[in-house]
Amino acid sequence: MALSNTLSLSSSKSLVQSHLHNNPSPQPHFTLFPNGRRHPIFAVHAAEPAKTSSSTVKQGGKWNLDSWKSKKALQLPEYPDEKELESVLKTLESNPPLVFAGEARSLEEKLGEAALGKAFLLQGGDCAESFKEFNANNIRDTFRILLQMSVVLMFGGQVPVIKVGRMAGQFAKPRSDPFEEINGVKLPSYKGDNINGDTFDEKSRIPDPHRLIRAYMQSAATLNLLRAFATGGYAAMQRVTEWNLDFVENSEQGDRYQELAHRVDEALGFMAAAGLTIDHPIMSTTDFWTSHECLLLPYEQALTREDSTSGLFYDCSAHMIWVGERTRQLDGAHVEFLRGVANPLGIKVSQKMDPNELIKLIDILNPANKPGRITVIVRMGAENMRVKLPHLVRAVRGAGQIVTWVCDPMHGNTIKAPCGLKTRAFDSILAEVRAFFDVHEQEGSHPGGIHLEMTGQNVTECIGGSRTVTYDDLGSRYHTHCDPRLNASQSLELAFIVAERLRRRRMATQRL
Repeated sequence: MALSNTLSLSSSKSLVQSHLHNNPSPQPHFTLFPNGRRHPIFAVHAAEPAKTSSSTVKQGGKWNLDSWKSKKALQLPEYPDEKELESVLKTLESNPPLVFAGEARSLEEKLGEAALGKAFLLQGGDCAESFKEFNANNIRDTFRILLQMSVVLMFGGQVPVIKVGRMAGQFAKPRSDPFEEINGVKLPSYKGDNINGDTFDEKSRIPDPHRLIRAYMQSAATLNLLRAFATGGYAAMQRVTEWNLDFVENSEQGDRYQELAHRVDEALGFMAAAGLTIDHPIMSTTDFWTSHECLLLPYEQALTREDSTSGLFYDCSAHMIWVGERTRQLDGAHVEFLRGVANPLGIKVSQKMDPNELIKLIDILNPANKPGRITVIVRMGAENMRVKLPHLVRAVRGAGQIVTWVCDPMHGNTIKAPCGLKTRAFDSILAEVRAFFDVHEQEGSHPGGIHLEMTGQNVTECIGGSRTVTYDDLGSRYHTHCDPRLNASQSLELAFIVAERLRRRRMATQRL
């Protein structure tokens, strides 16, 4: 299990106890590696805030926790009271880390396998987490649909599926316009619940540093519940037939999933009859990691710790963090911060990315060319994917750089519906995924994963899918605080389509 169970905060204790009471499966021994090679993680690995900010990056010159402040920082809020902000940041610096260095290293190893085509990344969750919708059921349902999708993908691809949630920290959102205007009233844009409120009034839109504390506590509670689900028996493969969400059950995707789940169940029965144990931790637990965009640098710095075993710095707000399209400037503050932390990193890339610039950015963030360190998350729409991605793949390959290529089919396909709401068409999302696989097939490179904005809730935010959501349906269950998400049915439908592409790829490889 990738999420250590050493961190237990009172804010989520009752949720975890409730789940464990209802799911009394014995708690397995915690291990990073289910094959029995135990690498214990001690809290000191990442629990000590760096008392000295100086550090040396082996390649790239001097780096320290504050060096990003000497660079131009985009998308950061302007807090009205700097002293209040500093007080909050000091509190965060003294708090326990949310994740640990050893966990991040384990994820990096897995992503290195995906870069070589030996694993597949499934990364998904909310566009932006919110304080209002924070509850155990929502966390469970998103975790559950990710479990279902991973089974579908693993069955089709016959490779391990790396499950990473956009959870437990994905609050802040970059905005194209710093201001929003409604009926002639102009106010600062909503930037995420950890910065300001979404209510359109002057008080709500003022950045409030105390929201950082609430975001930290919510992230800790979310991690604790995910940890209980992943190691407490809920994710046991024997329960594969029980993971269907109620509203997906009586649908084409639900039926397809149940058919697959019964096949898995029969295979488990065969294993038991043959005397092969199904009580091994690999069958009763699962690895699950967390990720978010590295946007709010003061918060990220406050949760950065020096690992006592390696001397490296890790951003302990999440296992994996990524730099966005709007903040990936080579000489910018976000790149400066990220080059000094040892977490696996993502780079969001659109059709605007120049191949030479991508090579330089990868070199800055991964000068040692370590597999698993860099995941390139491509988001550019189907047409651009076919035209632009081949040049990026060839440039990276020509430079000898090792990266994990991942498709984000969401951000390049946002449109405005006639009713004024933002939406995304399922067919456009699917077209981009197909283009991504086609390009890698043509280039002889590896499609390493998929990155989705999705939820386990029965929302109506993206149009299309087999259970067709129309423009007229958008207003009925449109709950997102930012961008539209795939609902559980649409997510599962996409997983089956991706699994078929993985199966075709596997069969073609076997014939060679």
